[in-house]
Amino acid sequence: MKRRDGDSGKPRPSAYDKALGLLARREQSRRELRRKLDQGGYAAGEADEAVTRLGEQHYQDDERFAGMLLRNRAGQGYGPLRIRMELKTHGLSDAAIRRLLDEAEVDWNASAVAQLRRHYGGKPAADRAEQGKRAQFLLRRGFAAATVRYATHAEVDEADEET
Repeated sequence: MKRRDGDSGKPRPSAYDKALGLLARREQSRRELRRKLDQGGYAAGEADEAVTRLGEQHYQDDERFAGMLLRNRAGQGYGPLRIRMELKTHGLSDAAIRRLLDEAEVDWNASAVAQLRRHYGGKPAADRAEQGKRAQFLLRRGFAAATVRYATHAEVDEADEET
């Protein structure tokens, strides 16, 4: 069902068609689709029905979306805490997030070390203050304290081996 937009005279797609178009571009969470339909001026009932129908047809799947987001963010060098927070904003349950992170085949320690190398080059920290800055960098990217400790100490251990 197409409606006419206010002043433009162009036919306005149904909420279902609009949401399907959004999903054709990239995976979206249920919450994200619903928010975009609300912003597009669609009635709450029509938006809910469209999102539900897309879920039943397996065009929209929060689990698939979460897996895509996790792989994407891990590949960008973000840690599990940051990824967990982002998934939470998309309306995923704590249990689903925990399961996804547990099943993820990501070596968080290696990822943290790689982020230090990428950001600071191969040079070890000059002093404790610099080591603290590097630790803060990893914490901001969402790595756990134990992972940060491992990465900053691995950097020191590698520097000792080179001398």
